[in-house]
Amino acid sequence: MLSRSSLSGLAVGLFALYVAHTGWVMYGIVYTRPCPAAGAGAAAAHPACVWPYLARRPKLQLSVYTTTRSNIGAESNVDLVLNVEDFDVESKFERTVNVSVPKKTRNNGTLYAYIFLHHAGVLPWHDGKQVHIVSPLTTYMVPKPEEINLLTGESTTQQIEAEKQTSALDEPVSHWRSRLTLNVMVEDFVFDGSSLPADVHRYMKMVQLGKTVHYLPILFIDQLSNRVKDLMVINRSTTELPLTVSYDKISLGKLRFWIHMQDAVYSLQQFGFSEKDADEVKGIFVDTNLYFLALTFFVAAFHLLFDFLAFKNDISYWKKKRSMIGMSTKAVLWRCFSTVVIFLFLLDEQTSLLVLIPAGIGAVIELWKVKKALKMTVKWQGIWPKIQFGTYNDSEKKTEEYDAQAMKYLSYLLYPLCIGGAGYSLLNVKYKSWYSWLINSFVNGVYAFGFLFMLPQLFVNYKMKSVAHLPWKAFTYKAFNTFIDDIFAFIITMPTSHRLACFRDDVVFLVYLYQRW
Repeated sequence: MLSRSSLSGLAVGLFALYVAHTGWVMYGIVYTRPCPAAGAGAAAAHPACVWPYLARRPKLQLSVYTTTRSNIGAESNVDLVLNVEDFDVESKFERTVNVSVPKKTRNNGTLYAYIFLHHAGVLPWHDGKQVHIVSPLTTYMVPKPEEINLLTGESTTQQIEAEKQTSALDEPVSHWRSRLTLNVMVEDFVFDGSSLPADVHRYMKMVQLGKTVHYLPILFIDQLSNRVKDLMVINRSTTELPLTVSYDKISLGKLRFWIHMQDAVYSLQQFGFSEKDADEVKGIFVDTNLYFLALTFFVAAFHLLFDFLAFKNDISYWKKKRSMIGMSTKAVLWRCFSTVVIFLFLLDEQTSLLVLIPAGIGAVIELWKVKKALKMTVKWQGIWPKIQFGTYNDSEKKTEEYDAQAMKYLSYLLYPLCIGGAGYSLLNVKYKSWYSWLINSFVNGVYAFGFLFMLPQLFVNYKMKSVAHLPWKAFTYKAFNTFIDDIFAFIITMPTSHRLACFRDDVVFLVYLYQRW
């Protein structure tokens, strides 16, 4: 059986291997080995190399068509929505066009965009060296539930009317993707034909020109830029919708990295992640600088390690604990209540699973701690459980006196503030249901004043002139994670109150450290 130190050492060792492996994989993604014979002479002398067609500087044209068909063989049943003559692959642009929405699409159907890159002055269907790519302009999502004032019944009527025309709130309906982001790989990179990268290969189209093989321009659609916040509900009265088409060149390294990230997001959706959950992951990649993103991956790995070590040490500490001397039972109860409320709030807000899953695990652990703190035992009498509570010794009763004294004074301040805040939100804020208002009221109290409920433990520490009874190993790992959470507060999409609570926890840990000092 492994000892605790051996288990921690094994976790750290696995973590180091994971970081090293991730670094090696990332290097393999961004670095592509060129054809070794590319610089030795003329192209004709090296048929094993695959040369860029763009190096010939052809005159190109960009055309964007829409159709309700996923496959088209000719120019029938397509609408031209954008035509860029004398297309320059080096020049960035952004244009907004109005797209006609067919009746089939308005009836919960799909509309596709066909993007062609072809020679100027030649229709794409008549150009043997054209490249094209297809992307749906619609996706299916359950519309956001109606939010109303619970006392007056007022709601945002425009949104609700649109949703009533389409479908019930619990059924997926067509949403319009208002952005289409295009890229062309512009590096004059010469590939080794015997070891083409599999990720790029599926986007490549080769042509034989004389004795050498050339790859046509690599056209790519940045699906990570399709965010939930840009989606628009399509209803039956909609005849036209805006589409913003943006273009920018892309390097080979970034193209390969983006392909892998899109594949990762697609894999998450195949594993059951919703469009909204996948959108949170997209936001990490799209809204973050690449260097900062690399730092985020590195920091996230440490976050996982500290989470594991904190949970392990916390569980180990409470598993061995037989006495509540020096420990505030009220603080344990409050921490359990607040953790469960925060989990229910995040669940009600449909927050990313990246935030929701750790919160759920934490709630289960806090419930187990309450059982230990109250010395609860459950005995079954037939099909009915019987809960029994243990007794406290004199030292534990002294701790409970300090605990009750601290809570007495706190209650005079906190209860009126929480009740007043709940009443104010009921009058002025719209909610989906009474349950949503109740959970939001609880969680606002937790976020705004929750750290004050940790004061009883600080008060007990002060009265007993000791902090030896606290689980300092677990506290240390949690402190590291608290500061890492400050970084994630700016990266991962989450409710503003939850984001502010990350910074609130910093203050609490600093006070604990001061008491230890």
